[in-house]
Amino acid sequence: GVGKAAEYGILIRNGEALQQAGNITTVVLDKTGTVTEGKPAVTTIESVRGLDENEVLLIAASLEAGSEHPLAQAVLNAATEKQLALGNVENFKAVSGQGVTGEINNQLTMLGNIKLMQSESIDVSSLKSRVSELAKLGQTPMYVARDKQLMGLIAVADPVKQDSKLAIERLHNIGIKVVMLTGDNKHTAAAVAKQVNIDEVIAEVMPQDKADKVASLQQGNEVVAMVGDGINDAPALARADVGFAIGS
Repeated sequence: GVGKAAEYGILIRNGEALQQAGNITTVVLDKTGTVTEGKPAVTTIESVRGLDENEVLLIAASLEAGSEHPLAQAVLNAATEKQLALGNVENFKAVSGQGVTGEINNQLTMLGNIKLMQSESIDVSSLKSRVSELAKLGQTPMYVARDKQLMGLIAVADPVKQDSKLAIERLHNIGIKVVMLTGDNKHTAAAVAKQVNIDEVIAEVMPQDKADKVASLQQGNEVVAMVGDGINDAPALARADVGFAIGS
């Protein structure tokens, strides 16, 4: 079995993993790059207080220049298409599960979710309903702020892989429950889950907490497989009864 799998580019680390794979009752899927393509694109840019949308995009792209996250790449691609010259960022900081911050022209700038904005007491009420609208469409909205003032938002969408729905259907057909575990906001996650008929969604989970969610499923007597990209998901892949790391 291990030799046959290798012909298809599937590497099985040990016989025990193969044996245990036959006992799985629940499969936990990461969202970005597993259920979705992992090639997000910017779908919406909105500004507040009459600011220029390009200025909102410029700040976001300048901040994301140092990041390797798939959402960062989408923002950078959008700025490249508009031929924007990126600003110089000092004191760049990635805040796990929240976003990024840095100083541009000695002004504190931020790009991230509601938790990041709340940490600096930034008022986002003017865009709150718009953010939930976009999330329900399966887009991931991110707030942009400068000098503790909201500037606007950027939303990114990541299309579902063509074969995700069929793969999940096949898991259902052999009696396996499918759970999606993601750091994305709950409305976006629910919209994606609905497209592919996922049974349960656990959203807004910090990368370091994913393994704990897997453990709590195991405590409910589930034999759990975790499917992820192997970077953010490494602890959860290790904690699961069987870990599937998607290479490509």
